[in-house]
Amino acid sequence: MPATKIVVNIPGEEPYAVRVGAGVLGGLGEALRALPAVAAAPRLLVITDENVAPLYLDAAKASLSAAGFRAADIVVPAGEGSKSLAVIGEVWEAMAALGLTRDCAVVALGGGVVGDLAGFAASTYMRGIAVVQAPTTLLAMVDSSVGGKTGVNLEAGKNLVGTFKQPAHVCACTSTLATLPEREWRCGCAEVAKAAVIDSDDFFFWLLGSADALAARDEAVTAEAIARSVVFKARVVAEDKEESRGVRECLNYGHTLGHAVEALAGYGTFSHGAAVAEGMRFAARLGRELVGTPDDLVATQDELLDALGLPPLEWAAPAADMLAAMKRDKKARAGVVRFVLPADVGRWELVDVADDVILAALRDWEAAKA
Repeated sequence: MPATKIVVNIPGEEPYAVRVGAGVLGGLGEALRALPAVAAAPRLLVITDENVAPLYLDAAKASLSAAGFRAADIVVPAGEGSKSLAVIGEVWEAMAALGLTRDCAVVALGGGVVGDLAGFAASTYMRGIAVVQAPTTLLAMVDSSVGGKTGVNLEAGKNLVGTFKQPAHVCACTSTLATLPEREWRCGCAEVAKAAVIDSDDFFFWLLGSADALAARDEAVTAEAIARSVVFKARVVAEDKEESRGVRECLNYGHTLGHAVEALAGYGTFSHGAAVAEGMRFAARLGRELVGTPDDLVATQDELLDALGLPPLEWAAPAADMLAAMKRDKKARAGVVRFVLPADVGRWELVDVADDVILAALRDWEAAKA
């Protein structure tokens, strides 16, 4: 199956390509030689983690070496814990020790954690050097590798420190998905479902009809799901690069409750995708009251998430604790929690929701788990 190329055009930024296909990691070096921002880099630094390094680091560096690049690497611990000030400090020190200069570039090889960490390192080291994203998880391919958000976590919450840094190139090699654990596969499926609900009838009903095949990792369906998700996200980011116009906030659908679930259950207890799927179910039900979300959308979204292997969580926390966690999230404004609510497929509203309304909905959510 030939690779798919999607060009992301964002006002004020250099256009960049997202290449999706089996085996494109082998052509990474050649692709970077064609990029003005990277072609003359005296050194490239590959940042990856302990899970990905044994699988794909050698292949990535071999491709870079074959294209004439000098490539070093940094391997960080796997998991959300690496998105910390302590680890980013170690990465900065390592970059300096390697003698990286402003004309060098970083390659992020891994999932969302590595992509966020490496992107943040590149955007801040020497006030910014180029970054290339080489995602190896479904979640990173459909979401975090595109759009330029980078960041690290604080004890108070996820991604509270970060920058916007668009990549120079994205290499989404679907061959790397063969080693993805089932939990992480479903995590990516949740982000595909999120994009489909927010995007259009075409995407949503295509995914509804293809859900079993995507859950079973059908190669053609997976490639199309990635491409559709990238096209959707690229369009949103082009309209609102730095989340300043309210458009990009549609990408937070399911994340308001989802981030609270992750924080209170303990990061890693549930995958990010499982928490987002729970948040989508909650938001659709809240939307029935506030924006007239149709009952059939609530039911059909449930059907889609079930088919993708994302059933409702058998977990809940007290409503007051959930609300407090939501208020700590960076999406809150002046102490008011904001939800992306689906008025219908392809139509959404960003709504400031009063505390008493949220608490009532959370009590219903909590009671349903009993």
